[in-house]
Amino acid sequence: MKIGSIEIGSGARLSLIAGINVIEDGGTALAAAEQIAERAARHDMPLVFKASFDKANRTRVDAFRGPGIEDGLEILARVKKATALPLTTDVHECWQAAPASEVVDCLQIPAFLCRQTDLLAACAATGLPINVKKGQFIAPANMGAIVEKLSEFGCDDVMLTERGAQFGYHELVVDMTGLVEMRSFAPVCFDATHAVQQPGARDGASGGRREFVAPLARAAAAVGIDALFIEAHRDPDQAPCDGPSQIGFDELDALLSQVQAIDTALRAARRDTV
Repeated sequence: MKIGSIEIGSGARLSLIAGINVIEDGGTALAAAEQIAERAARHDMPLVFKASFDKANRTRVDAFRGPGIEDGLEILARVKKATALPLTTDVHECWQAAPASEVVDCLQIPAFLCRQTDLLAACAATGLPINVKKGQFIAPANMGAIVEKLSEFGCDDVMLTERGAQFGYHELVVDMTGLVEMRSFAPVCFDATHAVQQPGARDGASGGRREFVAPLARAAAAVGIDALFIEAHRDPDQAPCDGPSQIGFDELDALLSQVQAIDTALRAARRDTV
């Protein structure tokens, strides 16, 4: 598949999808894009910048959701103009797909909505590539049916993202074999941020264990992935949404060095065995 000018899958080098969990304001979004772009360039990783205009799936009614679609897309358009980065954002309702497609280069389907046929159809109708987050409740093998749905709706530029499976009430677990299984259907991305979430574990909000972001990302790179998804923040402890799962920009820098080295070694080993 292709996001903007970035090739993902089919032997292309490891790409990075990274950004902030939710847009706070225009200045914060642009600063994050610039900080992440600087680190991606340092490690020669193609970058797609990600930010959500709305986080519709919140535990509490008073939880921060973001600026909404109108202001959020305006901010994303300004980020794109200033940085020339390809963008992705998630959509939650069918009507959001068309206006979002006028600004971003890839539409993302949230994990809880990955089986919503009408939403898949609306996103496919835009002609953009689509990244589908695997639901916490779905087996990797069942994601093939979602790829088939999108193909039926005219979209063959599809990527699947692993973000952990529900394990009890407040824990997620990552089955690395699922990356291999889903890669037989489409290019595969690993979301190391949401994979360390603890859903609903913090008094009406999600907790997280960011110390496991790097180990899981390294493991996924060793298994073989086409893209790595990371959310970073200038001050994760003060992030208004999912802060415990996000990492700082310096931690991102170190992690990119590690996964790039693993991916390079894996590619070299494959060449040697051909």
